[in-house]
Amino acid sequence: MGVFSRQKFFQELPHGCLLPTAQQGLEQVWQLLVICLMCRLLWMLGLPSFVKHLCTVAGGFYTLYLFFELHMIWVVLLSLLCYLFLFLCRHSTIRGTFLSITVLIYLLLGELHMMDTTNWHKMRGSQMVVAMKAISLAFDLDRGVVASVPSPIEFMGYIYFVGTIIFGPWISFNSYKEALEGRKLSLAWLLKASISWLKSQICLVVSNCVAPYLFPYFIPVYGDKLLRSNYFVGYLGETTATLAGAGFTEEKENLKWDLSVSKPLNIEFPRSMLEVVTSWNVPMSHFLHTYVFKSALKFGTFTAIMVTCIASALLHGLSFHLGAVLISLGFITYVEHVLRKRLAAVFNACLLSRKCQPNCNHQNKKKLWVFLINLAFSGLALLHLIYLGSVFNSSVDYMEEDEDEITNHTIQKWSELSWTSHWATFSCWILYRLIL
Repeated sequence: MGVFSRQKFFQELPHGCLLPTAQQGLEQVWQLLVICLMCRLLWMLGLPSFVKHLCTVAGGFYTLYLFFELHMIWVVLLSLLCYLFLFLCRHSTIRGTFLSITVLIYLLLGELHMMDTTNWHKMRGSQMVVAMKAISLAFDLDRGVVASVPSPIEFMGYIYFVGTIIFGPWISFNSYKEALEGRKLSLAWLLKASISWLKSQICLVVSNCVAPYLFPYFIPVYGDKLLRSNYFVGYLGETTATLAGAGFTEEKENLKWDLSVSKPLNIEFPRSMLEVVTSWNVPMSHFLHTYVFKSALKFGTFTAIMVTCIASALLHGLSFHLGAVLISLGFITYVEHVLRKRLAAVFNACLLSRKCQPNCNHQNKKKLWVFLINLAFSGLALLHLIYLGSVFNSSVDYMEEDEDEITNHTIQKWSELSWTSHWATFSCWILYRLIL
């Protein structure tokens, strides 16, 4: 890029892309933001509970229609199916498992037979949120966290909670009920919503205006599209959920508006792949750990990790490149975890996938060689991210309806990279077995 063209690029950037992108983003979601704020104000009026549930159902239905029009009927059918199942099996003690299977069958049938792939994929986010809410409620009923099956209006209010139905994130049924209690407005609440909105807009303009033209000149990696879009949706989900009154923790009498969906620094500068997986979507990671991983843990850690990755892949839909990435993540995360656990035990050092607490029992905490080993694992994690992310680029968007083409693209891309990440994982597993 010459000096003149570079100057011209920066001169035209604000008016040619930044402002139009931010304006277009606001035009698409301003009604959703207003409805979230209106519901937040309604919660404070001391209305009867059923009125609050009706309001959030109405708001959720309206926003679904805004984004999906009549295709929203497939989201509605999923919610009705889930409640019918919960009601008919209200005396069962394994509702969580059976409802999970039912929901996954519905999602797979929907993608394969009910409607065209493109429109189905547009609703994938809302379908996932509805599925996770219903499944978590079923498991909470089995475990006694929720005392009894909610009434139809309570269930639909939870499912269609306007702050989460479009962009997420997943929240538990008890968190939804706490949101409807109508906590007082505060500067901390307004600040949290405003900062999350600002971050979402920064991610949007960087994704559309800066990254495609500027980053390749410095970092020739083209597989980071999914990362940037994930940050935008994550921060937008934080904004809508907070505006609607969800996403806080209560310590004594103080409220902390601390909802966090994505943690970009943990992904861009990871300590481990486990940190990447848990920071990608924090609420979904919590959902998978609580309701999938823990349920499968009785079959062993490796089995639990793979079941969790398969469940995540199925929730995301029938897409070979997504499934291949998530299954690969399962193997990578497990091998890294057991290897670092073994190294931490052999060297009595803070080498675990998660950062040790200051009061841990390891003798070697801040020595140079400990830092260098952790740095090497961070570099390996970055290698895995670049490798796995290489299958996500603009060309994949034009293949959505041709799964064979996506499959060939994924295999070809990893073949061009000599299957580097998979060989590195296999080498780490060999090392782990040698020092076992």
